[in-house]
Amino acid sequence: MPNHSTAPVLRFAPSPNGRLHLGHAFSALATWRAADALGGTALLRIEDIDTERCKPEFVAAIYDDLHWLGLNWPSPVMLQSQRLDVYARAGDDLREQQLLYPCFCTRSEIAALATQTDPEGAPLYPGTCRHLHRGEQIERLERGDPVQFRLDTSAAMARVGLLSFSVVGPLISDRPQLRYARPERWGDVVLQRKGNPSSYHLSVVVDDAAQAITHVTRGRDMEAATDMHVLLQMLLDLPTPIYHFHRLILDDDGRKLSKSKGSPSLASLRAAGWTQDDVRRAVGY
Repeated sequence: MPNHSTAPVLRFAPSPNGRLHLGHAFSALATWRAADALGGTALLRIEDIDTERCKPEFVAAIYDDLHWLGLNWPSPVMLQSQRLDVYARAGDDLREQQLLYPCFCTRSEIAALATQTDPEGAPLYPGTCRHLHRGEQIERLERGDPVQFRLDTSAAMARVGLLSFSVVGPLISDRPQLRYARPERWGDVVLQRKGNPSSYHLSVVVDDAAQAITHVTRGRDMEAATDMHVLLQMLLDLPTPIYHFHRLILDDDGRKLSKSKGSPSLASLRAAGWTQDDVRRAVGY
């Protein structure tokens, strides 16, 4: 169900679990450039649902880095940490459709039993708990065993049938091309955990709908994940934006920049004397 009825709205949605680097700068600049090309608006969203890793000082740093790049956005900024009840209701919707089930498997158990990998190379969940007897489910839930709630992807796919969505190329205003989604590659993904009402997959589709996002600009490393997002949009009766997958900024070894690998932050580059024009030239803008 594409969302074509409103003025173009795009978003940049970083997680405040570290400082932004050149890859983030490129993605942000791509989003604002696309919004300008479409005559639309670029929003900032803070995806801080991971309360253990996300810190307020990193939120402030995101604002500072983006302003330094010359970017501005409407207020207020959406914070995922303030929307947990909304995600919980979305999970309840899927549960009422009998598409969520409790899983008690540990990562090591999954790794030992998995025979395939997902698009990111992680062990593909083999469905161990999908057919647990309801009595055992209730017993383990009441006992307080660590639990996560997974989407029954096969049942979900049977319900919605063939899935497609629209993708645009380097020129965001180009005519969209149809692409078919294959969420089955992800298996039964985790959408909720004990004490956490949402995973990234669930919260991002709920938030895109809430903000009336019409176009999503994201890195090519997110192409496969988009298949799962399109499935969730159909299940939750949410609009599907038009997607654009931009190139990635790589290091000297050809690897994607990342916080976990210690890629130089924008703050460190600025401290070393870089200007915003230096950043734009470094990422091809």
